[in-house]
Amino acid sequence: MARSWAQLLGEENAQPEPEEDRAGLFSRLRDSLSKSRRALTAELASAAFDPGDDAAWERLEEALIRADVGVRATAELVRRLEARQDLTDLNEALAEELAALLGEPATLDVRADPSVLLVVGVNGTGKTTTIGKLAARLRQHGHSVVLAAADTFRAAAEEQLEIWAARASAEFVGGERGADPASVAYDAIERADRDGRDVVIVDTAGRLHTQANLMQELSKVRRVIEGKLEGAPHETLLVVDATTGQNGLQQARLFGEAVGVTGVALTKLDGSAKGGIAVAIAHELELPVKLVGVGEALEDLRPFDPEDFARALVSG
Repeated sequence: MARSWAQLLGEENAQPEPEEDRAGLFSRLRDSLSKSRRALTAELASAAFDPGDDAAWERLEEALIRADVGVRATAELVRRLEARQDLTDLNEALAEELAALLGEPATLDVRADPSVLLVVGVNGTGKTTTIGKLAARLRQHGHSVVLAAADTFRAAAEEQLEIWAARASAEFVGGERGADPASVAYDAIERADRDGRDVVIVDTAGRLHTQANLMQELSKVRRVIEGKLEGAPHETLLVVDATTGQNGLQQARLFGEAVGVTGVALTKLDGSAKGGIAVAIAHELELPVKLVGVGEALEDLRPFDPEDFARALVSG
């Protein structure tokens, strides 16, 4: 059953998506994973899988790596499949083990008052758009939202976020060009606390002159948020572009070391043959994927459902 936004947000008595919506949501996810699915299943579909054939296992490993599942996750998947008694339906077995590696469905922590979501990621991943769509969804579920444009180095980033704030009926806090990004985050939290707003989402820079500078700047933003509000940030979301494949895994590792990432939003699945990166991130870094982007429309940002994702990745 496709997860609902109410389930992602941990709302009391949250229900799954209505049955009539499930088929359409799964179909949309499956379509977005078509390139990844072809990369994974093309060779496997050419002949029946024989567990006693070493070459068949090698083809499976190659297919998993081609779909950017990653070496470590691939080795674990193969180990689990080899331990199964029945591999009559390889796709079904593979979907079950993929879902297990992806872990239990995660929630997005918006229980605090206000809740602060720090959003990080390199430029071009769809970070600002993801923030705007998330703000719109939070508003639909009754949360008042403040968007903070802490990427003060790119005028276009601030302009884009301000447009999304208007679309989502969210408040907007920006700063002067080149201003201290941490000060923008501070001001946004102060406004939310003063005005009784529910959620602050902080957009951040994705590229400075060097990687070291970027990580130092983000670490400072996080420290200021921690000092301003006890327990914040309540979520640190990393936006990863699925088309980057294993580079996304390295990004997750680096950002995790710098700012303590709590979850991943995986974007641009519809243009990628590397959707298996979700498995690599979840298994190797033990980071839950919480959101997935499968297109440009507002409704194309969805709560991540491990079981649906796994089945969409391997179903023919």
